[in-house]
Amino acid sequence: MSTAVYAAIDIGASSGRVILGRMGADGPTLDVVHRFPNGVQQIDGALRWDFTALFDEVLRGLTLAREQADAKGERIVSIGVDTWAVDYGLVHDDGALTSQPHSYRDSRTAEVLDTVHEKVPFERLYETTGLQFLPFNTIYQLAAEPNLENVQALLIPDLLGFRLTGERRTEVTNASTTGLLDASTGNFAGELFDTLRIPRALFPTLIEPGDTLGTLLPAIVEHTGLDPATKVIAVGSHDTASAVAAVPAGQANFAYISSGTWSLVGVELHEPIRTGESRAANFTNERGVDGTIRYLRNCGGLWLLSECLREWDAEVTLEDVLRDAAALPAGGPTIDADSDAFIAPGNMPARIREAAGAALESEAAVVRCILDSLAQVYARTLAQAAELSGRPIDVVHIVGGGSQNRLLCQLTADATGLPVVAGPVEATALGNVLVQARADGALGKNATLKEIRAAVRGTAQTSRYEPSKAFSTT
Repeated sequence: MSTAVYAAIDIGASSGRVILGRMGADGPTLDVVHRFPNGVQQIDGALRWDFTALFDEVLRGLTLAREQADAKGERIVSIGVDTWAVDYGLVHDDGALTSQPHSYRDSRTAEVLDTVHEKVPFERLYETTGLQFLPFNTIYQLAAEPNLENVQALLIPDLLGFRLTGERRTEVTNASTTGLLDASTGNFAGELFDTLRIPRALFPTLIEPGDTLGTLLPAIVEHTGLDPATKVIAVGSHDTASAVAAVPAGQANFAYISSGTWSLVGVELHEPIRTGESRAANFTNERGVDGTIRYLRNCGGLWLLSECLREWDAEVTLEDVLRDAAALPAGGPTIDADSDAFIAPGNMPARIREAAGAALESEAAVVRCILDSLAQVYARTLAQAAELSGRPIDVVHIVGGGSQNRLLCQLTADATGLPVVAGPVEATALGNVLVQARADGALGKNATLKEIRAAVRGTAQTSRYEPSKAFSTT
């Protein structure tokens, strides 16, 4: 009998991957079979995602994954999809998109924020949804739509799942980022839809991580060569939900930083916190795997660094500029890495220099400013999370791409005064695969999050950073 393996489609705002996950005696292992770029584009006068090209890459990745599995005598039994949050595509009854999906970096919501809050004051929104204010939350994007009649909204991972299976559902961890989900019930808040004149049927029925979305459409089977019985399993389709599920924590009092384009900084709870103090601190209550609450703030991230590198092009390498930045003394200028001024792309080094209000003459100085600023944001946010939740923090886990940035990890340990455990880099894909494996019975259908994290610790490579001390590999 062929060995069961799992395909994870893991797409971020700047790149995507199709990954094969295998369950071994010690835990899961991953094999990236296809990487592809992603990014916003000017399409029809707005910043949008080229979903057509994105789906073509997904199909190419699934084909390559099937070929690799066949060569090793393996069988892909299921597929899971995770992406970034808040964005969606509008589809007609026949499944065709009305247009390429808008990106959250488009400025179209600026003119509707006040209108939404006049109808539903933000205090009421927060009491209902527990969601932090971000100008690009789905609720504001929908308010900017000229027409929502006779269409359905599918969040990006749900849109991918629909194109694979023909089934329309809304996975709950991503639904919790829309600003339309009731934080107490875990269901859509119908009164918000009515007040804002959003059709109640705009989003399909909710689905939980671990549920089966469906099997592959015949056209997908023909294109990829996958078995018609291959299932698409709902995972934590918001990439941060999958990443937090795979945090290799062995103790209860941990905090996490999912570090990538954005930094998601917080703690894991079992009940939402919607106090006035929490609202004022702009903390969010998003759903996690197994009904947990990701109590966090969406903070500035490595978008600042990647945009600078893009501007500098081939003149500067990441390795060299990080080395030079590490050699600079502490106490240099910083910026507000959370500022909305840095959301849009374009000439990031100049904008950072202007915001710093001090001379940043070299590329290394700009990079050091970015990383010092991020570490300060992390420290401040984690202190607030501990105070607002009453949850002490003994260790900080950094997962995702930022876990590879040694300087950022050390600066975070120094700024927080806490040990930092960095890794795994592919936490999102691990969480995706492990939820699939649990659904398949390979991890035990009743495996808890604690057991999922123990499986991650079995194979994950991590590095530990002590405050003001050099890191050590574990």
